[in-house]
Amino acid sequence: MSELPHLVWDWNGTLFDDVAVVVAATSESFVRAGLPEVTLADYHAHYTRPIPDFYRRLLGRPLTEPEWRILDASFHTAYRRLIGSGAVDLVPGGRALLADWVAAGGRQSLLSMWHHEELVSLVDRLGIDALFVRVDGLRGTPGGVKAEHLRAHLAAMDVDPADAVVIGDSLDDAAAATSVGSRAVLYSGGFHGPAGLAAAGVPVVAALADAVALARQS
Repeated sequence: MSELPHLVWDWNGTLFDDVAVVVAATSESFVRAGLPEVTLADYHAHYTRPIPDFYRRLLGRPLTEPEWRILDASFHTAYRRLIGSGAVDLVPGGRALLADWVAAGGRQSLLSMWHHEELVSLVDRLGIDALFVRVDGLRGTPGGVKAEHLRAHLAAMDVDPADAVVIGDSLDDAAAATSVGSRAVLYSGGFHGPAGLAAAGVPVVAALADAVALARQS
């Protein structure tokens, strides 16, 4: 492995401090459909990907295809409205962590399951685009898992998966890293509770600075 690994950052719930907004948008979409509201505790207890499986856990039953389409569209409408004010920013200290990694000679990229065009626009608006060698969002059907996206992301940069560390907030981030042969460090400030993240068998930290420190270790 090189002196500094390549960091692959997750976005929602990791670098982007939007957990409260995601929970609120999910709850709004459920209530609009005549379903129970959703709380952060519900996320910590049941969150998983693909998202239809998460909704199945919340409801205790499978979704019909029409229900999934309605909830997904309603969620995205609510989420875009809630972040449109510009009040949601990076997690505290996030900019400094990114800038310090680059200053130390490290390389990093961003891989998100949020829609690609909107992600690129938001990263540009937040003024951090120059800190990443590549930014990839979702191109295609929403709600899926990250593994194949991570494989393509690393291949596009010609990064050996063994030289990469994924920093994210979900079991899906850890599963994606494992599937390609990368390391992972999980952040407990996102959509999973710490107890749930422990099942991944990778380091779990309460601060992103600790995630970066662990990533430095070979």
